[in-house]
This record gives sequence, structure tokens and C-alpha cells, in this order.
Amino acid sequence: MELHQLRYVCAIAETGSFSRAAERCQVAQPSLSQQVLKLEEDLGARLFDRLGRSIRLTEAGRTFLPHARSVLNQIEAARSSVVDHHADNRGSVAVGVIPTVAPYLMPRYTASFAKQYPEAKLRIVEETTPVLVEALRDLTIDLAILALPLRHKDLEWFPLRTEPLFAALPKGHPRAGVKLLGLKDLRGETFVMLRDGHCFRDLSISACTHARVTPRIAFESDQFSSLFGMVAAGVGVSLVPEMAIDRSAGCRYVRLSDARATRTIVAAVLRGRSFNRVQQAFLAGIKRQK
Repeated sequence: MELHQLRYVCAIAETGSFSRAAERCQVAQPSLSQQVLKLEEDLGARLFDRLGRSIRLTEAGRTFLPHARSVLNQIEAARSSVVDHHADNRGSVAVGVIPTVAPYLMPRYTASFAKQYPEAKLRIVEETTPVLVEALRDLTIDLAILALPLRHKDLEWFPLRTEPLFAALPKGHPRAGVKLLGLKDLRGETFVMLRDGHCFRDLSISACTHARVTPRIAFESDQFSSLFGMVAAGVGVSLVPEMAIDRSAGCRYVRLSDARATRTIVAAVLRGRSFNRVQQAFLAGIKRQK
């Protein structure tokens, strides 16, 4: 028994004609007639008496028809519920963000999204890249804001922005007044850096290594604000992405001229993952942020 057979039976009962039923169902009449005959054979009973040009339900047909309609109504209700849920502005979206991006990119966009989708449930999770990647894989979060490089083949990512890196220097540093600075100019300096586990630390170490600079690290923290405090106090120098620059922290910020002294922020999703309307809207909106 097939769904299209049930549709044909209902259409014939409602139109009183095989030809009109075929027209309604947008199928050739011979095909419709063949499918109804096949259904009758499967049921072991005739559903229609074919009396010349007149079509009448048999007793078996009158018994079968309400059940056929009930099945088709349930199928339509199930389809409508999925469509309505997919188009519902009251859906939920869970977003993971790395700590070196969350305080700078998310507040303004989160507020804007909440105004546009006031009935949506939005959850923001701030964590390091390894934790967020696993959260994407186990569907704890729907998308993640991360920094390249990403070497996970099961993830798909969309670039959001590429920003330059800056050296954070004490105000009295000999190079605090220049416009551009190469990492090689920081050889022999003491550094203050983010702890292991932060992707920006890995990016900083990689850029230094490429410039043949070996940082001598005197202080580590999970917060840029703590690093800036140490820089302002003269403990060491640091590297910082453009979005995290704090002009009130008592430091001088000089853009790095090295080709690798940039950071690319992306929105990452699990490859092949489907999204509801709210999740799609969040992803589309964050891609438009500058």
C-alpha cells in the first residue's frame, strides 16, 4: 500500500470520476487506474463499482475511505509541523566563541540579533578551540566563531574578517613611537602571553618562529586585560589582535609588518549539518558583520 494509491482513492471518491481524479492528481488516467487496481488486489476487495460512466464506492470502499483520509491528514500534519518549525522565529541557536573574540565581536551583534528575533532562544558559550570543536561534533552547539588555522575535515567554515596583529609596548619603549614594527625588532624582549590552550597564543608563537624570534615568556594569563597591565608596568611586550586593542590600558600599540602577522576569524559548522530558520539567520547575520 502506497501513499499515492490512497490519494488516488480519495480523489476518485471526491470527484466521482477516474478522469477528474487523474487531472487533480496530475497523473495519467491509465496510471491512476492501474494503481487503484493494484491496491484492490492487495486488499482483496473492490473499492469502486464501475457502472458505465458512473463510479460508486463499494461497501469495502466506504469502510476504507475514512482510514485513507486519516492517514493522508496525518501525513500532511506531520509535514506542516516540520515546515512551521523550520520557519519559526522562536527557534534556538547555540553559538560557541573563543575567548579572544567573544568580548569584542559578540556583544553588539548579539544585541542586534536579539532585537530582530525577540522570541528566539540564543545561548553563547565562551571556550577554547578544542572544546568548541568537540561541542560542534556532539551537537551541543550549532556554530562556532574560531580563528584559522582549522585542520578538521569534518568542519566547514566561512571567513568573517582578517585583522592585523599589533605589538603592545610600554609607553617608554624605544620603538613605542614608530608606525610599523617587524617581529625581528623584538628579539631579546621579554614577552607576556596568553596561556597554552588559546589559539591566539599558538598564532603568536608561530609568527615569532617564522620571524626567527624565540619569546622569553615572563607572564601568562587567560585575559588580554591582564597582559596589558603587565605591559604598561614594563614587565614585557605582547602581541594583540586589532579587535582587542584597549587604548585606555596605558600601552602603545604598533602594527606588525610581518606577512604572517594577521588573524582570520571564521564561523565554523559541522559539515552537512542542517539548520532551522533562527540558526540560518544568525549565521547569515554574523557573516555580514565588519
